[in-house]
Amino acid sequence: MASLPRRGLVPPLLWGLSLFLSLPGPVWLQPSPPPQSSPPTELHPCHTCRGLVDSFNKGLERTIRDNFGGGNTAWEEEKLSKYKDSETRLVEVLESVCSKSDFECHRLLELSEELVESWWFHKQQEAPDLFQWLCSDSLKLCCPSGTFGPSCLPCPGGTEKPCGGYGQCEGEGTRGGSGRCDCQAGYGGEACGQCGLGYFEAERNASHLVCSACFGPCARCSGPEESNCLQCKKGWALHHLKCVDIDECGTERASCGANQFCVNTEGSYECRDCAKACLGCMGAGPGRCKKCSPGYQQVGSKCLDVDECETEVCPGENQQCENTEGSYRCVCAEGYKQIEGICVKEQIPESAGFFSEMTEDELVVLQQMFFGVIICALATLAAKGDLVFTAIFIGAVAAMTGYWLSERSDRVLEGFIKGR
Repeated sequence: MASLPRRGLVPPLLWGLSLFLSLPGPVWLQPSPPPQSSPPTELHPCHTCRGLVDSFNKGLERTIRDNFGGGNTAWEEEKLSKYKDSETRLVEVLESVCSKSDFECHRLLELSEELVESWWFHKQQEAPDLFQWLCSDSLKLCCPSGTFGPSCLPCPGGTEKPCGGYGQCEGEGTRGGSGRCDCQAGYGGEACGQCGLGYFEAERNASHLVCSACFGPCARCSGPEESNCLQCKKGWALHHLKCVDIDECGTERASCGANQFCVNTEGSYECRDCAKACLGCMGAGPGRCKKCSPGYQQVGSKCLDVDECETEVCPGENQQCENTEGSYRCVCAEGYKQIEGICVKEQIPESAGFFSEMTEDELVVLQQMFFGVIICALATLAAKGDLVFTAIFIGAVAAMTGYWLSERSDRVLEGFIKGR
């Protein structure tokens, strides 16, 4: 088999590969990550090895199915026996064991190909579990179930039932991880053998624990009822086995800004802004002010806007006052506009006649049209309403009007729009 290294190199390669794979971190399996805001989640090399072995076993099943007709003849059995452990079959399996885009799988296969060959030809009988022989014993990437870390230590709760069956042991089955139990909701403790905050033991025996939720504000309880509380969550106080909301606004626990007021909520509080009319307040609206803001005055129990325009506040000539909420502004009176800080009267342009902007050439054309219309009208009258002369008259008028408008159409339209 040309693609496989010589078998004589197996012992030294095994030692060197194990030493290389024992280096901290899966750097040898990772391609250079593309630049991005958050790094991608990295799989432990054990998971890559497990995937490689699973794919290898599927390849074995596929090659047996594709190369065996299913009969019982002695010839087929002899051929199958020769093919079963052949180098040809091994090559077929290895060619498809990794998908084209699985970089980690290809890298691991390249580094461990001679180990796989050694197992195929020499170790299958004594070590039929390829995963255990390759990933755990040879490459030392994986640990048995229920163990973790470089030394394959037992997970909390033991190897048979890690984390009591109610959590996940970090790094379980790999040579990494801390072994800390990540408990399911409602469970806690080092090995997830206790009920977590806000839960109580609904059922427990030697091998089984059921944790149910306490009543809303209870942190610890003896049952699901409101009166079963033993400890309250933050923002609540225990009173006769019940959790009562603490009004932080009536105590020194609330901390709001100088121009804010406190609103109590269940288990907490909120700080909301005072009304614009207030300088400090005790609640919402202009009637809860401690002091009125500038531009407001107290009228009864409320801070109301002062109408500054009732007094002479705009000294400029041709100015008038506009009252605003809490203030005012000076604007120019109607018919005036502000130029460089002074209100000056707006100049309304005088209306010009319709013919005031006509050129001399346009006047000549208009005169010719006028005389042409007169002549055509007289000719039509002389013809006593003859249709031929009437048509000639209308056509002449239209032609002269079109000629003149083509020379002056833009100016005529503009003049009509302006009312000239």
